[in-house]
Formats: sequence, C-alpha cells, structure tokens
Amino acid sequence: MDSNLVVRALSALAHESRLAIFRLLVVAGPDGQAAGGIAQQLGLSPSSLSFHLKDLSHADLVKSRQEGRFVIYTANFDAMTGLIGFLTENCCAGATCAASDLPNFCNDPACGNNASRK
Repeated sequence: MDSNLVVRALSALAHESRLAIFRLLVVAGPDGQAAGGIAQQLGLSPSSLSFHLKDLSHADLVKSRQEGRFVIYTANFDAMTGLIGFLTENCCAGATCAASDLPNFCNDPACGNNASRK
C-alpha cells in the first residue's frame, strides 16, 4: 500500500465521528448501510454525516452504491486489510510471526476467527 494512501486513511480515521462511521460500516459488512441509518445510529445530522462520508470516501475507506432512492455505504475491506497489512508489515522485528501470535482483529466468524475480543 502506498504511504500517501496510508496517511490519508489514518488522517480520515483520526476523527471521532469518522472512526465511528467506519466501525459501524465494518460491522454492517458487505451489505452496508443507508445514510439515514448511519445518521440515526450515531446521532449525526445529515450534513455532518455527508461531510464525514466524503472524507472517508476520499481516503478510499468507504464505497457507495445506489439502491433505488437510497445510497448504501460500505467499508472498503480491501483498503482496510491493506492498511492493517501496511501497519503490521514489519511486525515482530521482521521475524516470522504466526497468526496465532498476533491479536485478532476480526470478530466476524466469516473471517475464520473464533476469538471473542471486544
């Protein structure tokens, strides 16, 4: 992953509302969530949500698609795993680390992770 993209992604996530939006979309999975549902769950005004979604989209962390009259937002899981990979690329001082040695970052059973980390 390009370091400029990493900086953009981390900058976008360095705001409480954008981090909450991104985490909500990660939980929603590939089905995503409509803007109205995101705003309602997080208590954000539509204009504030739109501003934050624009920043997350510019950082390539969020994708959107039109479904009828709704815009559905999803986390860009490829970008997320790329960011995690970039951050952990030289983990363990370059030594080979078994996946079981690293903290689990996905609670979704579909990820193949059975840990119940909160």
